Amino acid sequence: MLIVQKYGGSSVATAERILHVARRIAARIESGETLVAVVSAMGDTTDDLLKLAFTVTDDPQPRELDMLISTGEQVSCALLAMALQSLGYPAISLTGQQAGIYTRAQHQAGRIQSVKADRVRAELAAGRVPVIAGFQGITEDMEIVTLGRGASDLTGIVLAIALQADRYENCKDVTGVYTADPRIVPEARQLRDLTYEEMLELASQGSQVMHNRAVELASVYDLPILVTSSFVDAAGTLIHGEHELEERNKVRAIAHDRDVAKVTVRQVPDRPGIAANIFEPLAEAGVSVDTIVQNASEADMTDMTFTLGQGDLKRAEALMPGICAMVGAAGWSSDPGMAKVSIVGVGIQTAHGYAARMFRALFDAGINIELITTSEIRLTCIIEAGRLEDAIRALHAAFQLEQAEAGA
Repeated sequence: MLIVQKYGGSSVATAERILHVARRIAARIESGETLVAVVSAMGDTTDDLLKLAFTVTDDPQPRELDMLISTGEQVSCALLAMALQSLGYPAISLTGQQAGIYTRAQHQAGRIQSVKADRVRAELAAGRVPVIAGFQGITEDMEIVTLGRGASDLTGIVLAIALQADRYENCKDVTGVYTADPRIVPEARQLRDLTYEEMLELASQGSQVMHNRAVELASVYDLPILVTSSFVDAAGTLIHGEHELEERNKVRAIAHDRDVAKVTVRQVPDRPGIAANIFEPLAEAGVSVDTIVQNASEADMTDMTFTLGQGDLKRAEALMPGICAMVGAAGWSSDPGMAKVSIVGVGIQTAHGYAARMFRALFDAGINIELITTSEIRLTCIIEAGRLEDAIRALHAAFQLEQAEAGA
């Protein structure tokens, strides 16, 4: 059985933890499995490198940033290969380039174009454990590109697909996926399994467990994912494409995201083309907009509100005076102190009462809902960031997520 494992930054944060990971890999090899390991940078290395860049310039160029922050994963993969060698297991460290991961030229947010895993296959055939630097690839012009924060999962998934692995294992400092963040809800329960769709919504709505693009790719190729611990033996949470038939709570988990800001454009003329005139300049400036709500028109005027990441807010604010002048809006306002909380589960849109139950739980907790957005398996409310933890606890209790599901 061929397994691709990914070890996150906390799992390889120190020399002792790297040795621990090496011993875990060795034990799996002794059990008869073939392993490929993908590693993140040690601990807070990427953040430390970014801080270092900003000590020498206020505006580091994207290319040079990628050159800098890609080194973190190279350190950890080399150290893990050394640790395996010291235990008597042949291993070799490989950069994203050496592993054959080719990307488009978009620094800090590269998109994988192709995977040419011949080198990895050759190392496996030679009896070595490939230890691969996550988070990075290379363009056809030999430029190093990073894939975005948390994207070592993406490296692991595309390698697992290219190698036709039996499973991908995301080895973390938690034992699996929980019904909510256990640091906020102590009674949160570990889930036995999730569908790809559920995990994708959780990842897209703020869960730090898996990278959303990685989950999306795994679902396309029907690659099973096991989220498990790198510290203790645990059954973990299996992410797969099967839907169980027994009756169970359709709300599987609560997701949250603190990285939310809100912009409202006031008294916008209600005529065709206005939305395009507002959002095209934002898109051209690289501002990613999430939820958009337009109020009912009165006297041919309307208010339009949208959310975005807090990191994009300054760029948006710089553009808003010109946008308002162009569309004839009366003005605009912004609020960086927002958050979103979501209930996620297959079937909640087609079942009766879930939205009402969510809104009632937030009302009973005295929490005002600013905006609402939905998908087929998700309901999301935008609220004040200061009430986020209260909202998570209220919803977890309202949907009784602490109770074990049938068959669990």
